[in-house]
Amino acid sequence: MDLPPLSAFDAAAIIVVMAAGLGYLNHRYLKLPHVIGLTIMGAAASLIAVGTDLIIPTLSLAEGTEAFLSDLDFPDTLMQGMLSFLLFAGALHVDLDELKKGWLPILVLSTIGVITSTIIVGFLFFGLCNLIGVAIPLIWCLVFGALISPTDPVSVLGILRRAAVPPTLQATVAGESLFNDGVGVVVFSILSSAAISGADFSLSEGARLFAAEAGGGILLGLAAGYIGFRAMRAIDVYSIEVLISLAVVMGGYALAMHLHLAGPVAMAIAGLLIGNQGVTFAMSDITRDYLLKFWELIDEMLNSVLFLLIGLEIIVIAARWEFLILALAAIPLVLASRTLAVAGPMSLLRRFTPLSRAATPILVWGGLRGGISIALALSLPAGPLRDAILATTYGVVLFSVLVQGATVGRLVAWLKRRPGIEMAG
Repeated sequence: MDLPPLSAFDAAAIIVVMAAGLGYLNHRYLKLPHVIGLTIMGAAASLIAVGTDLIIPTLSLAEGTEAFLSDLDFPDTLMQGMLSFLLFAGALHVDLDELKKGWLPILVLSTIGVITSTIIVGFLFFGLCNLIGVAIPLIWCLVFGALISPTDPVSVLGILRRAAVPPTLQATVAGESLFNDGVGVVVFSILSSAAISGADFSLSEGARLFAAEAGGGILLGLAAGYIGFRAMRAIDVYSIEVLISLAVVMGGYALAMHLHLAGPVAMAIAGLLIGNQGVTFAMSDITRDYLLKFWELIDEMLNSVLFLLIGLEIIVIAARWEFLILALAAIPLVLASRTLAVAGPMSLLRRFTPLSRAATPILVWGGLRGGISIALALSLPAGPLRDAILATTYGVVLFSVLVQGATVGRLVAWLKRRPGIEMAG
């Protein structure tokens, strides 16, 4: 069935209407956490389309849905548009004072932890592929390790707040995710460039590129945030100050992309600066209320769209059952890698941080994978390698959102009941 091409406005309208409608149904009937409910219903919609096509092939619902997702260009939509807003909005609500208390584990987990996870996942995935009989070169397995290592706490932070988890631990979970997103994207871009070009990977060159992109992103974020802070401090007009915050995000991220710097890192830094120094010293009470509510709405809307798209993306791999075993086997592999990448550093750092022993299992199980991992997998060149990596990534993300996201609250409750384990440390 030939479908007319959709304009950008048409595509946006379809996604927003679906997100609003399914969000209403979830809140009214399923009563699941918002992003989990949208992911489930998006996946169910895709499976219904596939099943309907098996019964009535002439409808071509699956083909139409896949064409829509292809036209939408999910990787570009997320990486070049949504990500800048999501990271800024997430950082805007992080308490810098609490973040400072957990700065050491955040720094270590978002840098050394991501690199360690990339290496562990890469080599274990390479061994798993050989065991199953799927031919994926080691460099591509390391690419998978890089794209699956960043965490996304969107659906877990609300649960942690409701479970009365100490603010420092909440800030640590949020801070690690904000910065490991940026670090993970940089590591992925370095490894994927080497894999696509076929050139030998140079550790020294990779380290140089990493330092340049991440360091440049930090400096750009500080500069953009400071310019926005000074502009907001000079006036007291809430509508213009909200517009300035938008300019910081859109202009700063676009500049980072043109300069080949880590845009996600820049937006996290800018958000922290505006959300703490800006909110405290540059805004009246009215402006503060408008700006925070505006970005809370942006965050909620974009996350609704993001997790709905994650659910819908199942249609892209629904027919690729040959990778099902690989995807299922990769889930414990990724969890084991996350455990090693978190538990090792946390055991060494515990005496230097206020975090308790309960922080490690919460960081491990609450380290959800989300849209960034899928977008990075979809951005790979088309072919059998991309198909295998995409199917595996989707399996890990789906498990992460639906199982880990749905049970992390129970984990917190169980830890609170355990003798000798204090939530605050």
